[in-house]
Amino acid sequence: MPDIIEVKNLTKCFGHFTAVNHINFNIKQGEILGFLGPNGAGKTTTIKMLNGLLRKSSGEILVKGVDAEKHREEIKKIMGYMSQKFSLYPLLNSLENIEFFGGISGLPGKVIKEKQALIMEMVDPSVLKLKSADIPPGVRQKIALFVCLMPDPEIIFLDEPTSGVDPEVRRNFWSEIYSLKQQGKTVLVSTHNLDEVEYADRLLIIHKGNLIVEGEPETLLKKHGKESVEALFKDAILKYEEEDASGGSEPF
Repeated sequence: MPDIIEVKNLTKCFGHFTAVNHINFNIKQGEILGFLGPNGAGKTTTIKMLNGLLRKSSGEILVKGVDAEKHREEIKKIMGYMSQKFSLYPLLNSLENIEFFGGISGLPGKVIKEKQALIMEMVDPSVLKLKSADIPPGVRQKIALFVCLMPDPEIIFLDEPTSGVDPEVRRNFWSEIYSLKQQGKTVLVSTHNLDEVEYADRLLIIHKGNLIVEGEPETLLKKHGKESVEALFKDAILKYEEEDASGGSEPF
């Protein structure tokens, strides 16, 4: 599969603090990429630079072979983003959110009406009338994903989409992600649920702004003799901390 996104020496600094430190990776067209790291590791900052919501300090992002910063408006049209904390306006109900986000995405009024009718077939209409802040987390995430996908993006960024939901909802959500892959979509999923990353085609682990692990989950587990991504993750973080304290850092 060809690379749909190439990241070269990507860096983001906030004053004297380096949130993302010269990271390099690629995302292949049609794959599910799992993005893992502790809170504050740089996952959300990286995602926001990839989708154009945050300007990079240095480095290069190529999307389908073109500079993402120079072609920002074109690139945004093929990307969908489901934010960890702000996916739906909390004081609007679901149908109002669909109307709003459909409008800013440039969807015609007729299409927005069709989307509203479609969500009413998927979710209890009485729930759709509630303010988004009052909807149960699992249903809210389902609606947020629906809104994210309305413009039919080629590349989809999901920032901790299963945070705060029960295991059954998480399984259903990953079924949706697999369905997107089958449609040829490219999906980057950040998560703190370590077991979920085994569902991804490849995984990245970022810590303190540095990319410390990259590869296929099964291959990485065999290489390091681990039985789970959780064990792999803990060892990678521990090794990084030890080497950082001693003034060196070798790839895990």
